[in-house]
Amino acid sequence: MPEQTKPHVTVLGLGRMGTPIASAFLDAGYPTTVWNRTAAKADALVAQGAIHATTTTEAVAAGPLVIAPLLDHDAVWQTLGPTVSALHGRTLVNLANSTPGQARELAAWAAGHGADYLDGAMMALPETVATPEGFFLYSGSQSAFTTHRRELEVMAPAHYFGTDPGSAEVHDLALLGTGYAALTGFLHAAALLNSVGTTPEVFAPLAARWLHGMAEFLPELAREAEAAAYADGVSTVDLNRAGVDSLIHLSRASGIATDVHEPLKALLDRRSADGHGQDSFSSVFELLRSQGTAE
Repeated sequence: MPEQTKPHVTVLGLGRMGTPIASAFLDAGYPTTVWNRTAAKADALVAQGAIHATTTTEAVAAGPLVIAPLLDHDAVWQTLGPTVSALHGRTLVNLANSTPGQARELAAWAAGHGADYLDGAMMALPETVATPEGFFLYSGSQSAFTTHRRELEVMAPAHYFGTDPGSAEVHDLALLGTGYAALTGFLHAAALLNSVGTTPEVFAPLAARWLHGMAEFLPELAREAEAAAYADGVSTVDLNRAGVDSLIHLSRASGIATDVHEPLKALLDRRSADGHGQDSFSSVFELLRSQGTAE
């Protein structure tokens, strides 16, 4: 892409994610304006070629694409509130932690001031920005996503989830929930093994190998849940119910908290009591699926 055709990019906020994001745009040859509440944080980026804006209005007015990797919803309002005179015609990409409702609220506000809006969720660490290891989720204006996809891909591989501005946050929280469950399970297992002398550092490589295998099993669980076809699963409710029951008993006998696995045991007990003990483990999906709308 020729240098002169690259749009000017503004990055608002130079925290743990904002700094590598701005650096990635500079490395990719984009003219980049940066702003941060603590001005000194911009020094290294200015040395790299960034333009330092002294106000948020100046930063937003600098170019068509405004990236906001701020801490949370309140920080977004505090930062963007004074910029309404400069928002018209811009595309605002909000990467702050938000709820789906907050994303929709901000999208409506941006539209009211003549700006396109994309809500984003950063499934990455600072060191994985601009690498294939990280990825970002987006929802909101489809035209903004299409127009600026090349720029979004500078930060990380980009995935679009539709015009509802809250959709990226729903997917973000779902992915976080998956990770939290896995990490909490690991910490419980580490505590259990620590009670018999196996240290967490010794256990971690085995757990990583096991979780890799679990990840490869996800498409099969997804296929069964999508089709509501649970009769041919290789890992049944009753089989796993017995395993979780044994894990809980061992934990109690070892003085280890059982909080992590008690909720799963309750779900498996319910599924078995309903006559589905020989169905696949994936049939727990039927107890968890929601008929409501995320807020």
